[in-house]
Amino acid sequence: MVRDALLRDLSAMTIREVIVTSLGDLIAEVTPTEPDPATGRRRGSGIYCGGEDASLPLLTSLDQLGGTSRPHGKADLEEHILRNFLRYSRPYFGSPPVNDWEVLVAAQHHGLPTRLLDWTYSPLVAAHFATVDSKAGTDRAIWRLDWKQVHRHFGLPELALLIQDLEGMFGQERRFTPWSLFAQGTREQRPFACMLEPPSLDARIVAQSATFTLCSDKRQPFDRFLEQYGLGQALTKFVIPAGEAARLRDQLDLVSVDERRLFPDLDGVAAHLRRYYS
Repeated sequence: MVRDALLRDLSAMTIREVIVTSLGDLIAEVTPTEPDPATGRRRGSGIYCGGEDASLPLLTSLDQLGGTSRPHGKADLEEHILRNFLRYSRPYFGSPPVNDWEVLVAAQHHGLPTRLLDWTYSPLVAAHFATVDSKAGTDRAIWRLDWKQVHRHFGLPELALLIQDLEGMFGQERRFTPWSLFAQGTREQRPFACMLEPPSLDARIVAQSATFTLCSDKRQPFDRFLEQYGLGQALTKFVIPAGEAARLRDQLDLVSVDERRLFPDLDGVAAHLRRYYS
């Protein structure tokens, strides 16, 4: 009986992997089998993240600073990187940031290495980012996160948090800011992971249905952090075999999920045409 209980516990921590070979497979997998009792709609509450190499864990841009072969080696530079962004970015903000969480979101959105992880509400958008390099000879991954389950585990409301919510999220005597998060070691602070909805800083965020996750731990991949807290079942990893990636890419182009729509500017138009005709 003890062995059976242990096996059940290990099973609950395991991230489920599903092979998908077409957009039809993907849509079928992410559509709830039964309608919601309250709304009558078949709409999931998951968020999605696309990766071009299914063998890699869920690494943030901070993890990947210096290359994916040695993640987390530069985690202690996090505060210095954001301070310099804050120093040099002020002239380029159209209006003053609401708070320093908005600065962190803007930094991530514009390519600065941070502990934020990019997600989207759309599995097709995630599939775009997983397959945009059609020549990469690797299996691709589309990760699905049940963020409500994560919020419940860490005692957070089942609401998509806004940046204004973060400052008072943990009921501390002083405001919760990026700087207080950076200053705390993972042993001293309350562990958490949450979903954070960014403000609509530009048309790209809106077009990509973008959202982020924020985690208290910057020294291990996000999927391993969730497994550590028994939340592996909150993740599903949809694997696209390398030989099927080009097929999904063509299907995405057929349904107009491409750079021109997801990056609604001249850069997006050029990127779409360059890839489409290559």
